[in-house]
Amino acid sequence: MTNATLEKFGFPRTAVAEIGRWTVLVRPKQPTLGSLVLVCRDEAKAFSEVSSEAFVDLGRAVSKIERVLKAHVAYERINYLMLMMVDPDVHFHVIPRYEGTRERAGAVYEDKGWPGPPNLASGIDLEGEALDALVAELKSRWAEA
Repeated sequence: MTNATLEKFGFPRTAVAEIGRWTVLVRPKQPTLGSLVLVCRDEAKAFSEVSSEAFVDLGRAVSKIERVLKAHVAYERINYLMLMMVDPDVHFHVIPRYEGTRERAGAVYEDKGWPGPPNLASGIDLEGEALDALVAELKSRWAEA
């Protein structure tokens, strides 16, 4: 099942994995390297509407996301933001946080909000081959984790 939030963030092109009732997507705008969107596929517009099965799956998804991103980005902290101001389906923006910069494919990713709240307006807009390459890289790490 798909929903408007999945589609907005580029599903199926940006999909890294599905774990139970959740889909992990690469966030096309990368405020930090490895930023993701974790979208619930339940028909839930509020966190309280998420099924008990999805809550179990959420724990499994978070555990795997953190292993994958730790290996990929070597983050120092990780933020899960449930903003849902524009996109109505239950979802989290997953932002790996770090001091300094990270480099990938010739691009420099700086956490411009460090050590405060993440700056979601900054970052690199991935598209085309660069987006596909990051999705493929994270899919590979997901399979190995």
